[in-house]
Amino acid sequence: MRKVKLTKEPVPLYKILKFEGIFASGGEAKTAIAEGLVSVNGATEIKKRKKIVSGDIIEFSDKKLQIELI
Repeated sequence: MRKVKLTKEPVPLYKILKFEGIFASGGEAKTAIAEGLVSVNGATEIKKRKKIVSGDIIEFSDKKLQIELI
């Protein structure tokens, strides 16, 4: 599991996926979320702008991100 450190929260889900290199663009991230391919805290998430905060765990395929606030 990779740790992602945020300097502010909340951050939209699609932005984290884009900036962490899971997807090449925000559009790709939004499409994957809309198709139900991403989960947050173990539940499928379909809201592209879902607000992500410290302690959340994002999963896509075999990738897992844990969010921390610094």
